Amino acid sequence: MLNGPADSPWLIDPLRAALDGSGPAILPVDAGLPASQVAALLEALAPDEVVVGGERTARSGRGVGAGTAVIIGTSGSTGTPKGVELSASALLASARASMARLGARPGERWLACLPVTHVAGLQVLVRSLQSGTDPVVAQVGEAAAVAASHVSIVPTQLARLMDSAEGRAALAGFSSVLVGGAAASAALLDRARAAGARVVTTYGMSETCGGCVYDGVPLDGVSVRADADGRLRISGPVLMNGYYGQPELTASVLADDVVSGTREYVTSDLGSVDDAGRVVVRGRADDVINTGGHKVVPGEVAAVLSTCPGVKDVVVVGRPDPEWGERVIAVIVPEDQEYPPTLELLRIHVRAALPRYACPSEVVLAEVIPVLSNGKPDLARLRLGAHGAA
Repeated sequence: MLNGPADSPWLIDPLRAALDGSGPAILPVDAGLPASQVAALLEALAPDEVVVGGERTARSGRGVGAGTAVIIGTSGSTGTPKGVELSASALLASARASMARLGARPGERWLACLPVTHVAGLQVLVRSLQSGTDPVVAQVGEAAAVAASHVSIVPTQLARLMDSAEGRAALAGFSSVLVGGAAASAALLDRARAAGARVVTTYGMSETCGGCVYDGVPLDGVSVRADADGRLRISGPVLMNGYYGQPELTASVLADDVVSGTREYVTSDLGSVDDAGRVVVRGRADDVINTGGHKVVPGEVAAVLSTCPGVKDVVVVGRPDPEWGERVIAVIVPEDQEYPPTLELLRIHVRAALPRYACPSEVVLAEVIPVLSNGKPDLARLRLGAHGAA
């Protein structure tokens, strides 16, 4: 079990062995999770051995599917824990395609500042192995970080770095800054690029070995299409083997395209792909807000609100309402806490781009947007009420 990015060097050798087949598959587990979640993960994913602080404990494991090198486990906070089985070939295909798109050369080092229990942090280690280098373990703004050429961060980290001159200077020093895990606002990306940061947005998930679409364009070998329901479907060599011990769940998201026969991963995201092949992600299908008989995609509303004067950060969620079914709630981090944008201003701004029913009916002010350990907004907490956003 791992305590954070500082454990990255310890994981390198087990990861190398898992990738070349000389060692067993690995399951990185966040030691900082509540004990009940750790226990649920270990029970559901049944490793043969648990390593904590160098001490090994044998368990009665069930083995993994052929070709599996890494299992990325969920915490089980929203349901039964599941493990995403990733093959060595998929992880390496992802790393190679990523480095080719970025122009990353052998010998260039990667900064490890994300949890390696999540796929984004793990892929930093895989890219380091492909580069023939050791990862640099540090925070982005620390002096040690200057030894790295490339970094992968989440939007929250990017926003915090942009708040200081030292952070902006640190970002500008990297050859590439991958930003993923959640949607970053256009305003934040514009500010970062104007400050000299070579920002590349990524879209992907554990099931695709992390980011497989860079700045809207699929990596080489990856294809994305939208089906009749508007769901994005991804194919290519980066797809997972399946969910550990859950064949029915695997079958529900891995399907063969009847036209091409290509294996596809059916995402939970709504989006579109234009004639040039550029992917636009609207938001998660299961986050859609049903209000007064209308369907509102929170990500689309948040994208519009992020361009409103006075908005520093924003997340949109739905909350139950006895009359409308759900209300559209905008959780706003204002540029100036003393003079936040009003609900009227926010509604006017949204109305200029989206239908009236997409306008927020309530605004919640927050100092920060709460996030999960993987950098995604904590939507469950935000839906609880204003007190959950502070």
